[in-house]
Amino acid sequence: MLESNLKSLRACLAASLMGVAAMSAMLPASTAWAQTRALPDFTDLVDAVDPSVVNIRTLEKGKPSSASGGVDEQMLEFFKRFGIPVPPGTPRGQRPSPSPSQPDEDRPRGVGSGFILTTDGFVMTNAHVVDGADEVIVTLPDKREFKAKIIGADKRTDVAVVKIDAVGLPAVKIGDISRLRVGEWVMAIGSPFGLENTVTAGIVSAKQRDTGDYLPFIQTDVAINPGNSGGPLINMRGEVVGINSQIYSRSGGYQGISFAIPIDEAMRVAEQLRSTGKVTRGRIGVQIDQVSKDIAESIGLGKAQGALIRGVESGAPAEKAGIEAGDIITKFEGKTIDKASDLPRMVGNVKPGTKATVTVFRRGVSKDIAVTIAEVEAEKPVRAASKPESKPPVAGPAQALGLSVSEITETQKKELNVKGGVKVDVVDGIAARSGLREGDVIVSMANVEVSNVKDFEVALAKIDKTKNVTVLVRRGDMAQFVIIKPAR
Repeated sequence: MLESNLKSLRACLAASLMGVAAMSAMLPASTAWAQTRALPDFTDLVDAVDPSVVNIRTLEKGKPSSASGGVDEQMLEFFKRFGIPVPPGTPRGQRPSPSPSQPDEDRPRGVGSGFILTTDGFVMTNAHVVDGADEVIVTLPDKREFKAKIIGADKRTDVAVVKIDAVGLPAVKIGDISRLRVGEWVMAIGSPFGLENTVTAGIVSAKQRDTGDYLPFIQTDVAINPGNSGGPLINMRGEVVGINSQIYSRSGGYQGISFAIPIDEAMRVAEQLRSTGKVTRGRIGVQIDQVSKDIAESIGLGKAQGALIRGVESGAPAEKAGIEAGDIITKFEGKTIDKASDLPRMVGNVKPGTKATVTVFRRGVSKDIAVTIAEVEAEKPVRAASKPESKPPVAGPAQALGLSVSEITETQKKELNVKGGVKVDVVDGIAARSGLREGDVIVSMANVEVSNVKDFEVALAKIDKTKNVTVLVRRGDMAQFVIIKPAR
């Protein structure tokens, strides 16, 4: 009896093992590989890269401070970057005022991280780490300290290069950002809260994350805290793929979302800083916006892509080339613009004085326009349109949409830099619900240019009142599309 039971037990166990084997065979190879792969070991990476990571302290001359104290830079340094809001309730600290008898005494200002770019002492870090510093101290892992010279800093990308007087230094290896994949393991080394040579690890959460004008950031879940600023983000090959720059947090500390500057973008900036001490960028002088799916479909563009030109600066390269408000730039130098933020990055990387070709979509037709790139300068304030001259409204077919329109004056044409159009005097019903406002100037309707009231009424008479009507309007100094949807 016992022997019979043992035989039955062996048979059941064999069947179970065969079932497991069969199930394993059914799993995709990649899944089975992922289940059996061990967690990564970072010890060799740390040994290889740690000697190239430095601590950066900044000092400032003592200045009189108010009784209310100053902002704690250690807790807030990241939130000031690239428009990320400071969370409510973020702590603010008191800093002791310098002694009246020693007003010029150096005092600690902040702490950050950096990494050695070249064997002869060029070090990369964040611009906000060294911004406003009277003195920069770089400490190597072997505890040697050097006073550093700020070679250049670029606030737009938050990249800075400093130089120390040393040779034979261990420089980092620069990685290929195009090989970086979402889900890939990465490691950071830095000085969070002043704790030098701190190693943290995680994975790449996303690429091309938009949080700034000129940079598509790498998002990770690597633990980054104040003081990690400027330190390297390292792949499993021991190569630097980014500069840890900022976090998003509601508490002032790490909460699982960190951002790094892609190393290819940082190196382009660093090369200019090392050669000239500043960064030169191209511009064409336009204000842009995203292209929504509804607008793309209504004007015949199809896919929601490109940069909608809402305004063109007077005298700027775009105006001289013939680019108009309401155009959609779909390509720059033959490269597709998937989203509006791609345009300033592409233009910014072009040397001023260079001629470039942009492809614009205007009233249902694509055309190439040559434009000469200018150098980025201080932003010009947007012109405010003067108060329009009062004229009796012209009634007509526009009333079917809840509109009453009139001719615009020559003065308004010059202010808005348009050839013509009609001014919305009264808006109600369907048009009002769609977003049109009194004072808007309609310059095209259903991809048909409108120069005056007669043109407007002719275009209006031809449209299908049962379908969406796309209207390009100038509002102040900006252009935008409004889709008038028929009543259901």
